[in-house]
Amino acid sequence: MRSERYQQKKQKKKKWKSIVLILFLLCAGTLAYSYIQFKQGVSLSQGKTDVENIEFEFHGDKDQYGGTNILLLGSDARGNEKSRADTIMIASYHPDKGTYKLISIMRDSYVNIPGYGKNKINAALVFGGPELLRQTIKENFDIDLQYYSIVDFKGFVHLIDEAFPKGVEVDVEKAMSANIGVTLEPGLQRLDGEHLLGYVRFRHDAIGDFGRVERQQKVMKEVASQFTNFQTIAKLPKLVGVMTPFINTNMDTTDILYIGKDLISKNSRDIETLRIPVDGSYENQRISGAGAVLAINLEQNKQAIHDFLAK
Repeated sequence: MRSERYQQKKQKKKKWKSIVLILFLLCAGTLAYSYIQFKQGVSLSQGKTDVENIEFEFHGDKDQYGGTNILLLGSDARGNEKSRADTIMIASYHPDKGTYKLISIMRDSYVNIPGYGKNKINAALVFGGPELLRQTIKENFDIDLQYYSIVDFKGFVHLIDEAFPKGVEVDVEKAMSANIGVTLEPGLQRLDGEHLLGYVRFRHDAIGDFGRVERQQKVMKEVASQFTNFQTIAKLPKLVGVMTPFINTNMDTTDILYIGKDLISKNSRDIETLRIPVDGSYENQRISGAGAVLAINLEQNKQAIHDFLAK
């Protein structure tokens, strides 16, 4: 009887050892596959970008609501050329709530830039890089930013073309061509990277930058939604590799994969959006030395951001 029990225990022990070994091999295989895919992605983009490899000073932290906020900046600067931020967004991820939110700040918002006085908010990037822009957002809106990512527009094109070989489905609301390098006709269609970039950069109509920001948010939500299939998720390490040479960021690759994996999962694809300034909180003005600006009600917009992130 004891011998029989001993044999059963021995068999169970062998079974658990086999299960642990299989799990270990699966994990090791997944990690090896992810690394190979990542390196393949990097190799596809090598030599195609002028983005600086330096890491800028950035003293960010999580916000008071426990979320991780990433300062997303779109830039078409060449090499060491300094340019104002063409696109300013705050991507907010709250791991406990499982929420993803996106705040677009109009680049002509007239705010106080620490040490430089009042100017358009996108001028802060020229004056002091991402760190000064972080300080500017903190001073004017009392929100902390933990990370920054400056995305080269060419990287956006490569990412879209690699992730969506057939293009991203978008309903183009009107004909567009002025100063975007491509011609777009209205209607539901699939856009490749170059045409999608033209779509999100177009602003030469009656609503100007307001329409451009609306389209940027629309495309971000569409891309996240259309990412949600197994084949695309499996390609995530390669896609991160494709983007890496085009991004200047203080985020680790593991952080990008962690947040990106959850973002494109089917249960987490709903992205809430907010535009600053909110409706009824600004006036169009012309300021000597700054040009056409949006004179915003700081308290009203600060409250809008806090209400948006707290819920």
